[in-house]
Amino acid sequence: MSPSSASKRRTSLFRPCIDLHAGVVKQIVGGTLGTDESLLKTNFVATQTPAEFGKMYRENGLTGGHVIKLGPGNDEAAREALGAWPKGLQVGGGIMDSNAQSWIDAGAEKVIVTSYLFPSAKFSLERLKSLCEKVGKERLVVDVSCRRRDDKWVVAMNKWQDLTDMEVNKQSLDLLAEHCSEFLIHAADVEGLCQGIDEDLVRRLGEWVTIPTTYAGGARDVSDLDLVDRLSHGKVDLTFGSALDIFGGKQVKFADLVKWNKERS
Repeated sequence: MSPSSASKRRTSLFRPCIDLHAGVVKQIVGGTLGTDESLLKTNFVATQTPAEFGKMYRENGLTGGHVIKLGPGNDEAAREALGAWPKGLQVGGGIMDSNAQSWIDAGAEKVIVTSYLFPSAKFSLERLKSLCEKVGKERLVVDVSCRRRDDKWVVAMNKWQDLTDMEVNKQSLDLLAEHCSEFLIHAADVEGLCQGIDEDLVRRLGEWVTIPTTYAGGARDVSDLDLVDRLSHGKVDLTFGSALDIFGGKQVKFADLVKWNKERS
């Protein structure tokens, strides 16, 4: 690669999120999600509505953001967010072939799927193909959120509590990429902790992915965008959560992330 072509390579960008729990925008420590609400650790509960967050992202030209429904009771809140920016946000949480198209009709740019693809925690290529046929490859994002096990990463489902039979690697990502247009990857072990990204995972994703990919988990400083850009060679985008000022954090300013994107896109 020549120096001139290298200088023109894509740069990693900030991608926004709206995490919904019990109908409210929240920031939650990912590893504590489960059936026992008493174990749930919450970093932030918003006073603003989901629609207000959607409007903020639209007004700042932030594309590729995801709305994640963490459990039941979030459908109305998700529709509010989508209504504030039709075709500007993706939606995930409980997505399956029977409801995916209804979320596209409700204004989602794309639908995000995880657990449906893993009946009894075992990957079903048949289900992925079915969903792809229903909404179209260009409308489908596969959430390969994972937990680290030794020197490997294993896809986790059901609020990141159950490990599946799929390892995140070049082979599995290539297979999935045949039937979707994008990946969303939460590093569940560091999600919500603001203690730094999983650098090893981001580096490997930069080597493995062939389609647009957003990483979430542990981001704590605007410089993490530069770090992800360097580690992934611009192939992976970054989501900020609990460290961000709009989510009650003190480490990262939303305005700085907007500025980063505008200077590089």
